[in-house]
Amino acid sequence: MNKKILQLAIPSIISNITVPLLGLIDVAIVGHLGAAAYIGAIAVGGMLFNMIYWIFGFLRMGTSGMTAQAYGKRDFDEMARILFRSVSVGLFIALCLLLLQYPIRLFAFTLLDSTAEVEQLATVYFNICIWGVPAVLGLYGFAGWFIGMQNSRFPMFIAIAQNIINIIASLSFVFLLNMKVEGVALGTLIAQYAGFFMGLILWMNRYGKLKKHIVWKGVLQKEAMVRFFQVNRDIFLRTLCLVAVTLFFSSAGASQGEIILAVNTLLMQLFTLFSYVMDGFAYAGEALSGRYIGARNREAFTNTARHLFMWGGWMAILFTLVYALGGNAFLGLLTDDRNVITAADTYFYWALAIPVAGIAAFIWDGIFIGATATRGMLASMAVAAVCFFAAFYGFRPALGNHALWLAFLIYLSIRGAMQTLLSRKIIEESFS
Repeated sequence: MNKKILQLAIPSIISNITVPLLGLIDVAIVGHLGAAAYIGAIAVGGMLFNMIYWIFGFLRMGTSGMTAQAYGKRDFDEMARILFRSVSVGLFIALCLLLLQYPIRLFAFTLLDSTAEVEQLATVYFNICIWGVPAVLGLYGFAGWFIGMQNSRFPMFIAIAQNIINIIASLSFVFLLNMKVEGVALGTLIAQYAGFFMGLILWMNRYGKLKKHIVWKGVLQKEAMVRFFQVNRDIFLRTLCLVAVTLFFSSAGASQGEIILAVNTLLMQLFTLFSYVMDGFAYAGEALSGRYIGARNREAFTNTARHLFMWGGWMAILFTLVYALGGNAFLGLLTDDRNVITAADTYFYWALAIPVAGIAAFIWDGIFIGATATRGMLASMAVAAVCFFAAFYGFRPALGNHALWLAFLIYLSIRGAMQTLLSRKIIEESFS
């Protein structure tokens, strides 16, 4: 079982780590163009698209759980239908976003406080990158489907290829063709479509035999579409709660001054690193739990859950020790501002508690997605989000920024605790 988990988790971890490189590469390239406005434009544009793609991440998560269950049942017809259903919905959403790109852009820049120069350059970036939405959302369908089919290597290959193509294309446009922001945007756009077509080619080569199982009437069947949207609706609403907590965490830090904002941003990188690794194990949970539920193999399911929590426990211990021993050195790599590093010492112990507080939430998220128990995920996230805001406003007068970190740890812990309470019922329903 450990081998199966690692075969799925390790490629997913590598994929997760490579994802932010797309944004970092863009920033690094424009950082050598000589004007801070270029960096600001990429930062603003990148943040906007990150939010859009985050919100529609349900296309990947919902697809993986349903595919894994079909895989466990050896239902080839349903495997094929789920992929085409997911990609079709993703492309339809993309079409809507393309049609609404002008009001989306206006609304986004109304919310974002930026200079006129940054807004002008960010608009150029937006107007080009918006055309990559079909590729990104379509690829979400392929990525979720591959994971559900117990194949996390293909998403890893695609992520690595996208980064290589993005580097080559962006550097060529900027330094060979003397483009500015538009060159970086075009490089990103090309990498996105390269990833989508690579997903399509990999599917054709490995799973092309499933084409004979595709019947469009079955793909768009009313009952199946209703279930598809029910599952993804819950994940979508859960994501909105997640986005609300994340954005509020940043804004609450910003309201306390530049030093606190910098401290919170840097310390949150410790959570981000941990999440990249734990999401890999969550993806393994999606694939394996869905597979065994589909196969009606409760013993294997229980064994999977036990081993996932064992790995989660070891990861929590490892990250806590690494952060305790090398956390300050890591912060020193991110900034040489002594005021920020000194201020970070005051809040560092909160970050040390993140792995232990968050472990259950990550593992259960994977298992719940595999079981398509998305209503439980939504309920847990909603309760945790309410507790986050209640804790922050309740303790803020006495604790200040410490209240923000305490609220975040409560939020992570409540998510895991709620899912633990719901798990028995969900498992019984999955195997009833």
